[in-house]
Amino acid sequence: MAMLTVKDLNVYYGMIHALKDVSFEVNQGEIVALIGANGAGKTTTLHTVSGLLAAKSGSVELEGKNITHMPGHQIVRQGMAHVPEGRRVFAGLTVYENLKMGAYTRSDKQEIADELERVYSSFPRLKERSRQLAGTLSGGEQQMLAMGRALMAHPRILLMDEPSMGLSPLFVGEIFKIIEQVNKQGVTILLVEQNAKKALSIANRAYVLETGRIVKSGDAKVLMNDEDIKKAYLGE
Repeated sequence: MAMLTVKDLNVYYGMIHALKDVSFEVNQGEIVALIGANGAGKTTTLHTVSGLLAAKSGSVELEGKNITHMPGHQIVRQGMAHVPEGRRVFAGLTVYENLKMGAYTRSDKQEIADELERVYSSFPRLKERSRQLAGTLSGGEQQMLAMGRALMAHPRILLMDEPSMGLSPLFVGEIFKIIEQVNKQGVTILLVEQNAKKALSIANRAYVLETGRIVKSGDAKVLMNDEDIKKAYLGE
């Protein structure tokens, strides 16, 4: 079943046509990767899907419900969370306070406490640093915090924008293991990632975006062996 259906999405920045008839689906339980060069429209796609940008035309449906013109905070209530590029943690708040901010759309205190324990079990390092200011964490730890904060909303689908950006190879491996672990716990994932090889290695399916258009799609393992993809994105 399609959890997320994007149809004929067109987005403009002033006179610039950033997304051109972009259509794709993410099925329940999948990890779907969206790959492409810088400026291809990957982040714009995520921002439009999660309600941060308005589409000129086209539609976004979450589990059959049209959310195209719904405000971002309402989309979170519908079961979607977004881990933004650059992490965007609240530097002056503690790790614990950042995580609690992720649950701002929820009201049941016991459920929030249970979710916090689940996040701490997935990210033991965050529990160790729960009273530490987020701005003093390493880049990898901030990425874990951004993911943990998004999971506090108890999403059914998680949008992730460049989770490996600026991280050491050691942390990149760790972050991708956590993404797979989160997916195994039942969270569907739409992953935008510059590291195409890593993204394709954990994804079920993938879409390739070039200058605002989807130019190729298919099984992630098949795309990993596609000669054009190898040359353009895998450095082979």
